[in-house]
Amino acid sequence: MKGTPSTGDERGRWMQQADVAATRADQGPALLAAGVPAVAALAGSWAAELARHCVPSEADLRPLLEHPAARLREAALAERLDPAVPADAGRGLLDARVTDPVCLEVSVALLGELLAPAADTAARTRRLAAVQGAFARGFLESARRQALAEHEQITRAALEARAVAERARWASEARFAAMFDSAAVGIIIFDPDVASIEANEAAAAMLGYSRAQLAAMNVVEFVPVEEAPEVWAERTRLLEGTLDRLRLVRSVRRADDAEIWIDAVVTPLREADGSAHRLVAVISDVTDQLELQQRLEHQASHDPLTGLPNRSLFFARLGAALTDAGTDGARAGVCYLDLDGFKVVNDTLGHQAGDRLLQALADRLRAVLEPDGHLVARMGGDEFVVLVPSCRDRASLEEIAGRALDTVRRPVRIDGRDIVISASVGVVRHDGELGPDELMQAADTTLYSAKRSGRGRYALYDRERHRSDVRRFELSSQMPEALRRDDFVVVYQPLVRLADERTIGVEALVRWQRPDGELLGPDRFIPLAEETGLVVPLGRRVLDEACRQGRVWADAHPEQPLLVSVNVAARQIGESDLVADVAATLERHDWPAGQLQIELTESDLMGSPGRPLATLRELDRMGVRIAIDDFGTGYSNLAYLRHLPVHVLKLAGHFVAGSAERDDVILRTLISLASALDLEVTAEAVETREQAARLRGYGCANAQGWYYAPAVVPERVPELIRDPFLRTP
Repeated sequence: MKGTPSTGDERGRWMQQADVAATRADQGPALLAAGVPAVAALAGSWAAELARHCVPSEADLRPLLEHPAARLREAALAERLDPAVPADAGRGLLDARVTDPVCLEVSVALLGELLAPAADTAARTRRLAAVQGAFARGFLESARRQALAEHEQITRAALEARAVAERARWASEARFAAMFDSAAVGIIIFDPDVASIEANEAAAAMLGYSRAQLAAMNVVEFVPVEEAPEVWAERTRLLEGTLDRLRLVRSVRRADDAEIWIDAVVTPLREADGSAHRLVAVISDVTDQLELQQRLEHQASHDPLTGLPNRSLFFARLGAALTDAGTDGARAGVCYLDLDGFKVVNDTLGHQAGDRLLQALADRLRAVLEPDGHLVARMGGDEFVVLVPSCRDRASLEEIAGRALDTVRRPVRIDGRDIVISASVGVVRHDGELGPDELMQAADTTLYSAKRSGRGRYALYDRERHRSDVRRFELSSQMPEALRRDDFVVVYQPLVRLADERTIGVEALVRWQRPDGELLGPDRFIPLAEETGLVVPLGRRVLDEACRQGRVWADAHPEQPLLVSVNVAARQIGESDLVADVAATLERHDWPAGQLQIELTESDLMGSPGRPLATLRELDRMGVRIAIDDFGTGYSNLAYLRHLPVHVLKLAGHFVAGSAERDDVILRTLISLASALDLEVTAEAVETREQAARLRGYGCANAQGWYYAPAVVPERVPELIRDPFLRTP
């Protein structure tokens, strides 16, 4: 590292320019307020941690840290980061008399730990890193200013002693010698052209030589002209008086050949007539300080568990790779990797085993991929990403993804066990348009396409599929607000008795009426509701609305009460008290239990043993009818129905639509077996008169479908009571 000359004014201008540049740089948006501790909590945790590592009294330290903690919180939550705010907190640490560099390291690490939950995106991670860096810079600059102040004081004393020596040499020499020899910092007086260095004990000990040895050496041996020509170019200005001082930070070799870093301030030593032939340098050993700074920089850019680059460093490298894309057709690409079933490892073997597995896989991926120039980073949790700075085609990315998958599949031995795990990978090659965030979003959605396809494989980025996935995610994020606004509407499709083709009931079906006028069917949002758990409040609302509307119809047409059938998802049974919800709804709307039918798919019923069966039995005891919906899309097992309190079997539409002789045999057999089990059969998706006649001949009791009527708004249900053949919505 080469020294850089500057005066006090030049250093001030440089620091001001650095602050302006940092302010203009993209330091990321504010952290999530919910994840940022309050000032008191932050100051308390800080004081406790420093007391444990660095200083003895937590009680004395805590009030001194409240102002720095407030400044740090202000920086984390500011709409635009002002680096001077966290830097002021760093200076506040010194004002609290905490000067040990170890305490700075502890403080920065604690700051990262406490604010990490509030940095949930790559942009906010940049804000956290910027706050940490500015905080450390404030501490280091304040410490450096204190050191410079001491240097300046000593230099002034030295110059004063030299001036006094001309007037009273015997007295000044004694005082100067005492100050020179007892100074805690190194002081060196030298003539640039003469092989003679006058050094105090501190300087000699710092350089590993005796004072006598230094007296026979030239400063060129420590700062060679060929290695630092810019430093020697300033010598003339120093001696002539056009430059007051020269400051440099550079490495030098000790007598034992060890390398140390010194911070030196060089000033001219003037005679009584104003001339200067010699220079005085006040030097400090800043090796530990620079090593601490390097450790802090490494911690800010690397994952502490695996040692891999973290999100912040990865996005910096990704941005550079996208900017440096060549004109030969080569482009950057990423392979976004997520372990399959990693939670099972943590849950069964413990988090320590999970951490060791992550470390082993990180070492393997690094060893296999980094020699080829690829960057392997950990994005968090069990997610890794491989940056390929330059690839000519998608096939080369596929080859890298395959190598990554093979690397992960190899067994890892931990505590005497061979752990075998797979991964899913999303593969994206830059198309010349996507920015870093958009590219990683595409990789993320592609990764989950690989997971949906069966895991243990990679998927290639597809623009249309990505747009579809983004649309799904947007809908998922909009659902809570839509539920709050009551944007979901309930429509009703008639259940028709085949014997006389009269409407005996309706099935309640939910639709999403969006503010832009688009009406979404359940196939677009019910799977999302089930994934997020919103199907529970949504199902409760549909149940309540269907029973309320049933009461309206019953009051208007008491001569023909309707059966109201409502679909229930498995999560409504597993995550809520469905029996209590049903009982409360029936009581609230004075709706008879026998006029309510609950529909549950066979897949949901068989996939969640235990609680669903107990819930169905409770509902059966209440008098509620139970229907198995979409029979034939899951297990298609009639045997287990003997043990369930089921009243109705609803045949999936593909049984009805089948026209081959074999399909017809299956349809007749299912209806016959269901009748033998005393189950009423309802056929779904009946679309033609021929299908209705065939079902009637086979003994099917009820039907629904477009042959009779589509789902209609509740105001049109009275028309269905009079005539089920309502062909328009």
